[in-house]
Amino acid sequence: MKNITCIEDLRQIHKRRVPKAFFDYADRGSYAEETLRANRSDMERIKFRQRILVDVASRSLNTTILGEPAALPLILAPIGLTGMQHSDGEIHACRAAHAAGIPYTLSTMSICSIEDVASSVDKPFWFQLYVMKDRGFVKALIERAIAAKCSALVLTVDLQVIGQRHADIKNGMTVPPQWTLSKFIDFASKPSWVSGVLRGKRRTFGNLVDAMKGSNVNELSVWIASQFDQSLNWKDVEWIRSIWPGKLIIKGILDVADAKEAVKTGAQAMVVSNHGGRQLDGAPSSISVLPEIVQEVGGQTEILFDGGIRSGQDVMRALALGAKSCMIGRAYVHGLGAGGQDGVATAIDVISKELSTTMGLCGVNRIEDIDRRVLTDHLQTNAVSSPRN
Repeated sequence: MKNITCIEDLRQIHKRRVPKAFFDYADRGSYAEETLRANRSDMERIKFRQRILVDVASRSLNTTILGEPAALPLILAPIGLTGMQHSDGEIHACRAAHAAGIPYTLSTMSICSIEDVASSVDKPFWFQLYVMKDRGFVKALIERAIAAKCSALVLTVDLQVIGQRHADIKNGMTVPPQWTLSKFIDFASKPSWVSGVLRGKRRTFGNLVDAMKGSNVNELSVWIASQFDQSLNWKDVEWIRSIWPGKLIIKGILDVADAKEAVKTGAQAMVVSNHGGRQLDGAPSSISVLPEIVQEVGGQTEILFDGGIRSGQDVMRALALGAKSCMIGRAYVHGLGAGGQDGVATAIDVISKELSTTMGLCGVNRIEDIDRRVLTDHLQTNAVSSPRN
């Protein structure tokens, strides 16, 4: 990890070390990947205002996230199957986040279970919830998160209908893998990955296996696909709040009307997100809708941002447009696939140093001082240059 200079370096190592099906699962988007590309292209159009001869010797990245101190405005987002990028991947990622002083979010679709992670770390972590048709199972999941002392519940609301990811279909992506000749050849060329995963705690969805005891991978996959609830609505959020006693975050907000409804639930935070370009293809980039959502509801709840973060500069852009902190997904998964816990730590460190440098060159010492004044109008898109009144 000593020669890593950016997230793309980690991505290239990840691509070499992990089987194609699992790399593509993390790296690719839905349908034509228009929204996946827009998350990056719109981000890159936002330019900084360079300032000189400003005393920036006392820079600090310290902040708070949901009232808790954090070493920088960053959160590891919920990502499914991270335990197939590296053995016990969820545990390694959580440990790296805690060592860096930032939150980690465990996905419902994780390989290691809530209990696996809780027994392997010393601090609370966040848990992300998908609401399934089997409400008894959902209630049990929430109760397991409570028992594990999870410090926040992240309710993902943009997966009622699953967007098609062409790469997953072409790769025949299943968990555990179903063998074909091409997969056998691919896996055989990555012996370190194979031996690591075989030594891991699990090789299927740790949070879901109790629901389908004794079932094979095909039956489990069918059950999972059938359980995403297309009838999910705002009343279900009320039901979840009646069970969950802690902090609630609603993830998947991309429209002002939905942001206003989310505020009415009393949730402590919302995440402006398009699911990393993995759901509604042709939806706007997360960064393009952020300013308007901040303007409408930013004073009523904490606004987190997700979508296209690959650097500390990107974190600065999102903060300048009103986000309180940012989630990273692919950026840390590339680190995990490249080098386990050390790789995740490297990804966090790269972004942290880039953010600190960018702050210095923009004449800013504190996270709370980052606002639109660090940006220039040069080459900005209309969507991010000025929100509507």
